[in-house]
Amino acid sequence: MRLDKYLKVSRLIKRRTLAKEVAEQGRIEINGKTAKASSVVKAGDELRIRFGQKVVTARVESIRENAKKEEAAMMFTILSEERLAKVEPQFIDDTE
Repeated sequence: MRLDKYLKVSRLIKRRTLAKEVAEQGRIEINGKTAKASSVVKAGDELRIRFGQKVVTARVESIRENAKKEEAAMMFTILSEERLAKVEPQFIDDTE
């Protein structure tokens, strides 16, 4: 299943268009490799998603085309959630 569709069906990200945008920004990894929205997700894969100052690592447990709210929570297991240190604007090097 495509990554963007999986994120929507599993409710890790609420909308497919938002999942696509997050993937295009390079904020999602599948098994340690940066993923595109069209990347294929399989059961057993490990997803690492960066939401602003938070990074969520989840393992894909199952793939379903449709899922009710109760079923969606069983499609993945959260392995870790970590907060990133806030970077002060004066320390950002935007000369690149």
